[in-house]
Amino acid sequence: MKKIALITFIILLIDQVSKFYVKTHFHLGESLDVIPGFKLTFVENPGMAYGFHFGGLIGKYFLVIVRVFLIGGMVYLFGKWLKQRASNYLLLPMAMIFAGAIGNLIDGMFYGLIFDSGTVYDESIGRWIEYGGISQVTEFGTGYADFMKGCVVDMLHFPLVDWHVPEKWPLIGGTHVEFFKYIFNVADSAITMGAALLLIFRKKAFPHGFDL
Repeated sequence: MKKIALITFIILLIDQVSKFYVKTHFHLGESLDVIPGFKLTFVENPGMAYGFHFGGLIGKYFLVIVRVFLIGGMVYLFGKWLKQRASNYLLLPMAMIFAGAIGNLIDGMFYGLIFDSGTVYDESIGRWIEYGGISQVTEFGTGYADFMKGCVVDMLHFPLVDWHVPEKWPLIGGTHVEFFKYIFNVADSAITMGAALLLIFRKKAFPHGFDL
């Protein structure tokens, strides 16, 4: 249990500190080159990991509820697996996924309540509206959106290929080629790495098959 708690705490700490820093020091859309192939680029995501979203506010509420049930289910499973003395090959990757899910849930549920500005949904036109300036922490409950209407902060950007095709090239001249274009956060990374580790070590993680 201590290992699960420690991994969860460390990931959540890094995730939330990085989000608070970027949210309160970067303009939305601002990008800072760190090293070749790695940038800090501040975007806000109203939906799932890696910038995916759907369904406006209804879709957002759905995702928050799904995350709450997922986290609750994982708490139950951790209790069961610990009693069964499950392998660290199972517990540690699941702890990473658990922490990542909590990290993004915090943003969606509470960031609208504690920051004075952020991306909001305009129901009259059916789309998300961005903002200018730099956000500041405000009195709880007086932020830019109501409970469960906050947006997830993303900043990790790895454009390993970022190239404009020369105009003189036939057919594709002037095209912008970027790989990897998705912008994500520490919580997304933890979920992805945890899932990858479970896949790689699945035989050790589930020596008797997947049994809930």
